[in-house]
Amino acid sequence: MMKKHRLDFIIIGSIVLFAFICVLVIKLTQKEGKYVVVIYNQTEQGRYRLQEDIEVKLSFSDDKYNILVIKDGKASIKSASCPDQICVRQKGISKVGETITCLPNKTVIKIVGDNSEVDVVS
Repeated sequence: MMKKHRLDFIIIGSIVLFAFICVLVIKLTQKEGKYVVVIYNQTEQGRYRLQEDIEVKLSFSDDKYNILVIKDGKASIKSASCPDQICVRQKGISKVGETITCLPNKTVIKIVGDNSEVDVVS
């Protein structure tokens, strides 16, 4: 049986504290987004203001669709034709850099700030 040393607890506590501080700094420095960008098949298909309440049906092929809802400064997917519905269950997004991805429908919803270019190369 291994002995638990005081140094082990100090190291583990330091790592947990460091991780908590990192998450806190990231959350506090995230900026509110200005636009919701819709990307289909690595190409920007639309850009909507995050401050306007709208509901848009995104239909890029015959049988595949996503319904994007922008309400109260947050963007979310209301319904989709994908079988797993992961994009529908994801919470609303509003901060720069946050995304909702629907892999079966090849659709990415991304929040950007002012004059932001969307990186679709990766």
